[in-house]
Amino acid sequence: MDPRCATEDLLNTKDMSIFPRTRLKPEVTNYLKSVFLNKEEAERRFQKLLECLSHPPSYTCVRASTHLAPLEEIRDRLREELKKKQMMYGSSGDEASLQILPHPQIADVLLLPVDGPRPVKQLSSEVVVGAQCGSAVLRGAHVFAPGIVACPKYMKVGDLVSVFSDLEGRCTRGATSFQGNKVFVGNGLAEMDRSNIFCTAEPPRGVGVRMVEPLYQSPSFDGVLPSLAFLQNLPSVVVGHVLGPQPGERILDMCAAPGGKTCHIAALMGDQGEVVALDRIRNKMDRIRQNAQMLQLKSVKAFCFNSTQAVSSDPAAQGSEGPPFPPESFDRVLLDAPCSGLGQRPNMATTWSLKEICSYSPLQRKLFQAAVRLLKKGGVLVYSTCTVTLAENEELVAWALGTFPCLTLQPQVPQVGAQGMLGAGLSPGQLRLLQRFSPELSWDQTGGTAPLPCRADTDTIGFFIAKFLKN
Repeated sequence: MDPRCATEDLLNTKDMSIFPRTRLKPEVTNYLKSVFLNKEEAERRFQKLLECLSHPPSYTCVRASTHLAPLEEIRDRLREELKKKQMMYGSSGDEASLQILPHPQIADVLLLPVDGPRPVKQLSSEVVVGAQCGSAVLRGAHVFAPGIVACPKYMKVGDLVSVFSDLEGRCTRGATSFQGNKVFVGNGLAEMDRSNIFCTAEPPRGVGVRMVEPLYQSPSFDGVLPSLAFLQNLPSVVVGHVLGPQPGERILDMCAAPGGKTCHIAALMGDQGEVVALDRIRNKMDRIRQNAQMLQLKSVKAFCFNSTQAVSSDPAAQGSEGPPFPPESFDRVLLDAPCSGLGQRPNMATTWSLKEICSYSPLQRKLFQAAVRLLKKGGVLVYSTCTVTLAENEELVAWALGTFPCLTLQPQVPQVGAQGMLGAGLSPGQLRLLQRFSPELSWDQTGGTAPLPCRADTDTIGFFIAKFLKN
């Protein structure tokens, strides 16, 4: 363990309290409550949340395929591949951009620091991209042609351009300029003429602008060790470890696309057993199968199916190999539920209505009911989301515990996130068993001064994990 993290770890130890809480007179207690539980403090935390969500984390997380090669070998090969790419495209290749560190607790994670924001001068020639493309650029991607919505009238291959992200989706595709709400994400070299982007019979493909001066410098992983280095947010990697798959078990990933967690589960169990992946969108299932094949995982079986209907007590309705399945068919179930996605970073603007954001809770509860029925007695159910709302996280846990007396919350390993949020009626002991990744809590301390291994667990996307045992 990094010794610089030792003090922080001691402060975060859950069993530090050996004495009762300080006793105060009731009027003093009420006075201090009004000081610490004030609206201004809540507003400050909320504004911090909005601020950090619009920025990328200060590092890139890579899940290493340690079922195929040792971590150190993957680390060395990754460094060499990234060096080659830097030399190929004339990048500066400074030492920081190639620093690759193992996570201090999670054995299959590598961390690469992100350098930013950097002092990059804006140019007069502008390319405008969609918000999703702009967010990808902030995480190290180049601009792919389908993401370009506007560019100069006479843009040619080799032109140096500034790239802007259209925050509200108001730029007309094919425009030559845009004066709406946009943000600068860096400079790049055009890899295509304008005519090859907008004036073709077939949709454009490939890199349209290669970023040479991004506002946030992060390695591009396009084509880099695809079977050994998998880009995945840290909390998403934590989910697989919390589930704790064991060789020989039968495990269900209920909402599996695009398959990162599915393949991680299969790798953690040594590809011994069966991992059933379900998703209702057919073309996403092809992606899962391709990923499993690339990672040499034969235990993954993917089916296009609506997971709310994945359990049936009728033998005539049950599939011979695929869904629907009889009750109590699985040793472990992962429900990485469809959610409002409000924890994703970077995300500079969300155009969803309140009705859309609130529409996920009923679906999550239907999926959860199916998950409980499919889980064997003594089995483990892990529920996760990449959102920050109380309704989709702690309130669902409170509903689940009240609806299914057979379920109990379990400790999570590793426990690198914060505890659950107040407001759903859960006890302090129950909140400590949850994992909520809340980047706003450490936003002031993640500007690069703390060592990367120390800030990796806090400067994440917003995420939530709960682990249940079916008694």
